Amino acid sequence: MKRRTFLSRAGVGVTGLTALTGCMGDSSDPDGGTETASSGGKTGTASSSGGTLTIATYSSFTGEDTAGNWLKSAFESERSGVTVEFQTPDSGINQYIQRKSQSAPIDADLFVGLNTGELVRVDQQLDDQLFAATSEQLEGADSVKSSLQFDPNGRVIPYDTGYISLVYDEGAVDEPQTFDSLLKPAYEDGLIVQNAQQSDPGRAFLLWSIKQKGPDGYLDYWQQLADNGVQILSDWEPAYQAYMNEEAPMVVSYSTDQVYYHGDDVDMSRHQVGFLNDQGYANPEGMAQFADAKNPELAREFMSFVLSEEAQAEIAVRNVQFPAVEGVEPGGTFGKYALEPPEPVTFSYEELSGNVGGWIEEWARQIASN
Repeated sequence: MKRRTFLSRAGVGVTGLTALTGCMGDSSDPDGGTETASSGGKTGTASSSGGTLTIATYSSFTGEDTAGNWLKSAFESERSGVTVEFQTPDSGINQYIQRKSQSAPIDADLFVGLNTGELVRVDQQLDDQLFAATSEQLEGADSVKSSLQFDPNGRVIPYDTGYISLVYDEGAVDEPQTFDSLLKPAYEDGLIVQNAQQSDPGRAFLLWSIKQKGPDGYLDYWQQLADNGVQILSDWEPAYQAYMNEEAPMVVSYSTDQVYYHGDDVDMSRHQVGFLNDQGYANPEGMAQFADAKNPELAREFMSFVLSEEAQAEIAVRNVQFPAVEGVEPGGTFGKYALEPPEPVTFSYEELSGNVGGWIEEWARQIASN
């Protein structure tokens, strides 16, 4: 499962700073491989359980200066004899759906980076439980914002959220006020989006349009977008790169855009955030303990640690996402530049169940394939 990787401010290449900005899986290859990164454990305060904690997650959550790397170091330093290892399967949650359906061993204790649509896919494709219910056993779980809770069965615990929005160049276009504004001649050939079959923000933007236009009207709306020259690229990185190359004055991205792209050397007019219909699509990310975890107690300890105030503030800054826990204020440049929509919107688990797959397939058949 891949999340966005920040491009350089000049718009060429990538920096070491990586982030999760979206919440839905970007890869659908069920046969993807696995990369593992780990380092030796550090000594610290005593833990009720030692050993190795294996965490499955997306690649940009791990590595230098990332939220995952900070969590690993901090958790290991507080718990004597504990080592955290990451697995980053190319196919994300699909790898574990496939293994569970084949009764193959699940070689991880915890999954970090799950979203509502992926949980729906898990439950639709598996008869057996892939994840254990843990919400009543976790310290700090009751402090998670109720608006972000998306698992009715208490298995997946949100740890951050992003809001899908537009990023636009105010020197080239006026801020579009509504979804219908994007159909006007003033915005012809002006918008870059991501493929909803492959991309977190692309899928979220599609769902946001369905919220606005309804299941019976969204395809007609997208046909009008296509007629007005919308450009559909595979994922966030190539889409944002095209935007930075001035191929269009608007791109679907995140409302935290200015957290990274700010400063005296940055043309902030090219990093304006637009909330269509005064909304932004909430894309919470969650973590869940595998039902077959070899070290479930340690997995739950880690989940509680992730929900601590210090960890939540670090995740917000390093993942460039909003905290999931009530009352956490990261402050600094995040507090200054991260923008929340006047009206967050999202689809619930129940609304997506039995629907999201069909919506995406219909969109792909009529819009993306043309």
